[in-house]
Amino acid sequence: MLNVSTQELAAPAPVDVDQAEAALVEHYPRLVRIAYLVLPPALGRNRRVLTAHSLVQRALPRRRTPGAGGMPGQRRAEDAVDPGYAYVRVRVLRQALDAGLPLRLRALPRRAQLPPLLPQVWGLRLFPRAGGADELSLDQRLSALSGPGRAAYVLRGLERQGDAEVRRVLADAGVANPKAALAEADGVDAPGELSAAGLLESPEFDPCSLQARPTDLMRRRRHGRAALAALAAAVVCGTLLALPGDGWGPDGAAAPSYARNPVAEAALDPGNLRRVAPAAWQRSDRTDFSVWPARGALTGDRALLRRALAVWARPGAGVQVSATPGTPPGPPMGPPQLLFAGEVDHARVVLFHDGLRAVRYAEPTDGTEGAALDFARTDGADTASAAALVVGRSHANVRYLTAPWVREVAVRDLVQPLAATRPVARDAHGVTSALLSPAAPSECREWDVLEVRDGSATRTLTDLGELVPARLTSGPPAAPADLADAGVTARAEWARTACLLQTVRTTGVRAVNSWRFAEQELPGAADTAARAAWLCTRAETWRGTGGVALAQFQAPPARAGALVGKAEGSPACGTKDPKVLAGALWRSPDGRWWMLAAGSRQVASVAVAGGVRGAVEHDRLLAVELPGKPAERVELTGRLEDGTRIASLR
Repeated sequence: MLNVSTQELAAPAPVDVDQAEAALVEHYPRLVRIAYLVLPPALGRNRRVLTAHSLVQRALPRRRTPGAGGMPGQRRAEDAVDPGYAYVRVRVLRQALDAGLPLRLRALPRRAQLPPLLPQVWGLRLFPRAGGADELSLDQRLSALSGPGRAAYVLRGLERQGDAEVRRVLADAGVANPKAALAEADGVDAPGELSAAGLLESPEFDPCSLQARPTDLMRRRRHGRAALAALAAAVVCGTLLALPGDGWGPDGAAAPSYARNPVAEAALDPGNLRRVAPAAWQRSDRTDFSVWPARGALTGDRALLRRALAVWARPGAGVQVSATPGTPPGPPMGPPQLLFAGEVDHARVVLFHDGLRAVRYAEPTDGTEGAALDFARTDGADTASAAALVVGRSHANVRYLTAPWVREVAVRDLVQPLAATRPVARDAHGVTSALLSPAAPSECREWDVLEVRDGSATRTLTDLGELVPARLTSGPPAAPADLADAGVTARAEWARTACLLQTVRTTGVRAVNSWRFAEQELPGAADTAARAAWLCTRAETWRGTGGVALAQFQAPPARAGALVGKAEGSPACGTKDPKVLAGALWRSPDGRWWMLAAGSRQVASVAVAGGVRGAVEHDRLLAVELPGKPAERVELTGRLEDGTRIASLR
């Protein structure tokens, strides 16, 4: 549960893994820029880029903070920085400063002092785009500073922090003498007409916008021949070791490893692919992926289809393979169904369906190096969940292949509930124009969702970084309504919920429903009609398990809802268990603190104990005034109408 106020929403302290991850994803480009600027220039631009990304990606805590399941502590009123972002930023600074320390013979090196294991880019050198003379001059001046001096300059210029806050952050990052670091930064003046902040935000110091050049090609060729010879020797030795006796053990009735299986061979023959007639879906009792026709300009390219089937069965080491949780990435069980084959954004793309999974194969148009293979579970799909598939991604854009029964397609900004939809163009094969993908790292200032109309129903779909977009609905778990038909109030609640969808990306989500289970008058509010909404947002998965329930407290005038509870693998807020209890600490405009709680209709009484005590009987709404700023955790419980105890969602 979370402390919230009319001015700002309080965050848990200590910071949990989920909150730190959300901050890292939201501010990733800025954190990488900070790491790049603080790292020692002696590393070279290519290694600084890779090391900056590596440091930010390693900035998450290794485990959940002990005791984070109860009511969190309170944020300081003067601390306006997101605690998740502040926590990750300190970890990034500490690692960047460690990278500049000299290696010592009698001590083990720190992890940040070693070359990054990940990310790695083979055969290319990456560096930011070149800036002007002012940026070059500033880079030279920063290279003359120590690591703490550069950190102080970056915090003051890029983060726009005062000296007191800079000293505090540097101390948290392990700097022994923050005052000396500030004094060192004072000696650097921004060259030219731009301010320090303007120069630090230029493309010269942006390690997320890069240029690529090849490495030493001759040396790479020599190393490649040596590696190939070593691999051949290892294969020969391994084969000789496996020959005597039964090798690693008898395989029972299995055929020898060199035998050819007729069923497996048939599954790899492009001539055996199942192709559905264009009008089959109009006569079928089922309306899902099994009645999608084969579309695209390359459905007759047997060489492409053969390569796609071969990679599906035996993906090589250079193939990027991804699968949603619970999806087996194995070869086809028989000849699969062909859904699409065509060129999308400078890539040849093939989509298959085998009854259990949707499979996407993509290769560059100028070769097969860098091919990708994606798996997504689709068993039990219906008309709504089989309305579209992601057919292409490039940069921050996404393209969809829509179902043959989709008549109209539009896009809506989820964080702008009053904005009208925008039409989306489709080609003759059903592929949409490029749309902004909310799955790409961003500041979450917009969240484009796809609205598809089939007959009289309009479905709302969103990209969560997977092959199958997730459906968005609103209403009670037993009867959710399509978001497009739910009304302005539901869209306004979703506008304050949209950014929370980042916490369930790439988890195999099938549908997300947001349900307002209670409303509550805000005590002590200047507006006597001020009311807060309690929402439970549940993400259901294709595999049926691992669903996530998020409890929210939405109080005016906050732009986003406060996440006050989260349960993974719990049936709460779903059709199996449509009950929920949640609470939050809230500060009214007059400065008083309140303990607020609300339950769904099945909750008959609510009680709170710990740092504050209070209870209500025959009511599911609780409001208890606190004597001062709360400093202890509290425990929230409730009773159902039949007397069963229910704990708060957290």
